[in-house]
Amino acid sequence: MTVLIDKKAERPRHPEKAHKPDTEVLRKPSWIRVKAPTSKGYAKTRNIVKEKGLVTVCEEAACPNIGECWEKSHATFMILGDTCTRACAFCNIKTGLPGPVDAEEPGKIAIAVREMGLSHVVITSVDRDDLSDGGAQHFVSVIHAIRNSSPKTTIEILTPDFLRKERAAEAVIAAKPDVFNHNLETVPRLYLKIRPGARYFHSLRLLEKVKEQDPEQFTKSGLMVGLGETKEEVMQVMDDMRSAGIDFLTIGQYLQPTRKHAAIDRFVTPEEFKAYETIAKAKGFLLVSSTPLTRSSYHADSDFAKLQAARRTKNA
Repeated sequence: MTVLIDKKAERPRHPEKAHKPDTEVLRKPSWIRVKAPTSKGYAKTRNIVKEKGLVTVCEEAACPNIGECWEKSHATFMILGDTCTRACAFCNIKTGLPGPVDAEEPGKIAIAVREMGLSHVVITSVDRDDLSDGGAQHFVSVIHAIRNSSPKTTIEILTPDFLRKERAAEAVIAAKPDVFNHNLETVPRLYLKIRPGARYFHSLRLLEKVKEQDPEQFTKSGLMVGLGETKEEVMQVMDDMRSAGIDFLTIGQYLQPTRKHAAIDRFVTPEEFKAYETIAKAKGFLLVSSTPLTRSSYHADSDFAKLQAARRTKNA
């Protein structure tokens, strides 16, 4: 029996999953395995994060790329606490009732960005359905704090869906992040099983709003594969994204955090990922990242430069 315990609070990390039957964990193929992080750069990034009392999605979501990214000081900061009000079947982030919002967090993140010398930073958050604006104003405060402290740093946000939070998304868009990312995660047919608290067309509409309100903002969205989707369903999602004007598509392999999470249907081969990339580029995305280990903020800094170059080429 798998026990999911949050060591800090001695409570189940995922109480809503505690009584679910264990699912089979498939053996990882060779193209999925990564080395444990041990570099000095990783340790330096970890120390800055801990000293400032910050939370990263790299740790909370058990990202397989943490060693590579943190070695280069590419941490993805997670604001609004470490506890999510949703209970997605794929996610390793702790679920429950979150604590109060830390009013000093925008300043702490701004200092960390400056100390780490980041040219590009990614800010994400847990879902905060308990807040009247879903945490939108906190996103705005973080963006403004980074702009004031490190004006040359470009900012990418990975937001929740702000479901039933009137005018929340519009406030975040108006803060003018350089990249507005919101992940669709999976195909519509699997939403009730994988992302039950969300609505596919609401998420799609959120990204469409960004382009309507500020056409110059880059939009980005991601998919996990290996959950039981078909190739045809993935291609339909690509078409939906292009209809919403999404610029950048990421596709990566779903990896099961514990036996209590959604089971992996299969490991998609590197050749299939390459085929998805070819198809997506043909559909008109400015940029596509499609590999087994692709994650939303993986190589985000270099990808932002590629996005800019792709737009210049398209406009020319």
